Amino acid sequence: MALHVRGAVLPDDEVRDLYLVGDRVTYEPVNGADTIADSGFVLPGLVDAHCHIGIAPGEKPVTSVAQARELALVNRGAGVLAMRDAGSPYPYPELDDDPELPRLARAGRHLAPPKKHLRGIPLEVTADEVVQAATAQAKAGNGWVKLVADWLDREVRDLAPCYDEDVTRAVIDAAHAAGARVAAHTFDEATVAMLVRAGVDSVEHGTGLSVDLVDEMARRGTALVPTMINIERFAEIAEIADRRFPGYAEHLRSLRRRFPGVVRSAYEAGVPIQVGTDAGGSIPHGLAAEEMLLLHAAGMAASDVLAAASWGARDWLGFPGLVEGGLADLVVYPEDPRRDLRVVRGPSRIVLRGRVIK
Repeated sequence: MALHVRGAVLPDDEVRDLYLVGDRVTYEPVNGADTIADSGFVLPGLVDAHCHIGIAPGEKPVTSVAQARELALVNRGAGVLAMRDAGSPYPYPELDDDPELPRLARAGRHLAPPKKHLRGIPLEVTADEVVQAATAQAKAGNGWVKLVADWLDREVRDLAPCYDEDVTRAVIDAAHAAGARVAAHTFDEATVAMLVRAGVDSVEHGTGLSVDLVDEMARRGTALVPTMINIERFAEIAEIADRRFPGYAEHLRSLRRRFPGVVRSAYEAGVPIQVGTDAGGSIPHGLAAEEMLLLHAAGMAASDVLAAASWGARDWLGFPGLVEGGLADLVVYPEDPRRDLRVVRGPSRIVLRGRVIK
């Protein structure tokens, strides 16, 4: 049966009648459609543009497709109707078109040098192997390659690039040639500058960004996914690192202190910012609303946070929103989230693929 929703459809702010016929949106009246909402504020669902449904609590790979599926359902229950899995150690291509799950963009496995990421999570590849691996992982994902671009170097005793600039550029070029975009994990100042020069598509975390660099990102259209929930954890990580790597620990504390200002500078420069939580492992799923509130506290206008968490992020990932012929995903909020962003914590209606979830 067709569904009918009446409400203020954001971002246009016009009260409209929209109809969901199967998995598509139309604004042409449909006789006999079942009205499921006759007021409120309508968005095309939230997006978590950086999560990991292939990583289980405890920072270990999931052991089944069913386990990954359950993590995706947690996001769905929070109104997240599209996700980008930014690297999974467990393959689950059968979930790409699962009718019960949020829309899914995903990378294959993280690419990292030996011992330069969480144990058991990445595909460990040397500088001589990583370019070929990027081509393979472009095929393993459905549009993204995940590169671990820096990590704790135990010889340097601080953050350091995982691969040099020539290799990093070759990885990005290989992924692009294979039809994929590249998302790169980076905390370090030198590494993120190298990534932007090399043409990376998406800076993940990006704590090392500078004012000059955000201007260049804006010029290039390079996206930033700040994962502010994750950066809040730097204090805990630094405390653990203090005894063996005090310089690294202090570096993390410094990056954490300045990060809200970094995000604000990126926003003011016009960098495309997307909402991502880094859920998976030590961060629970379903926290997109909390990430949105942190971005707002850092200086983003509520309307722009909503774009970064909804229609803008969907466009970026290739999932059409509430346009004629768009995908039949939506959430309804009883109050205007532009006036009080906390409203996004509690959708009154959730519809995914034309089916009522809540």
